[in-house]
Amino acid sequence: MESLSDQQLLQLLAGGSQPSYTVIYARYSEVLFRHACNMLEDRAEAEDVIQEVFLMLWTKRSEVAAAKTLSAYLYTSVRNRILNHITHQKVVDKYLDSMRNYMEAGAYTADELLRGKELAAVIERELEAMPPKMREIFLMSRNEQLSHKSIGELLNISDKTVKQQVYKAVKQLRGRVENFLKVIPLLL
Repeated sequence: MESLSDQQLLQLLAGGSQPSYTVIYARYSEVLFRHACNMLEDRAEAEDVIQEVFLMLWTKRSEVAAAKTLSAYLYTSVRNRILNHITHQKVVDKYLDSMRNYMEAGAYTADELLRGKELAAVIERELEAMPPKMREIFLMSRNEQLSHKSIGELLNISDKTVKQQVYKAVKQLRGRVENFLKVIPLLL
């Protein structure tokens, strides 16, 4: 099975062949791990990324069969996971910094802090519930402040698609946050 081409392995994988999955893992896991380590500079995080990519490869095996080249698909998947990880970490860091600044200003109460944590949890849950591509586009737009055109170029999609995805993400977040804020006065 090791002598099969990537395309043949993909076809077998789409049919649910575990041996083909094992060959793909053996063929690509180490090089993808080194690539992730270079980008993240953290072995544990790189291992997590690689595990997520190969888990996704197995769970979406029927969809992956349509990929033109397996190596490009896997590298793109690793890159996207790393970007998601980095943008997620930026969101967490930004939130923690804002909370730290707020607390240092001394203008907080335990209730306000709790509400802030709950709101952050609502936002985080909504970000996680978004489709991965929408979340990636939204975070690139908001956290990295990239233009729709820049995001489109980076992800090889039209800027119109980027604009629609950002609009949908904002609408979704706004609805959830507004619902949360409506409930808060009832709890006081």
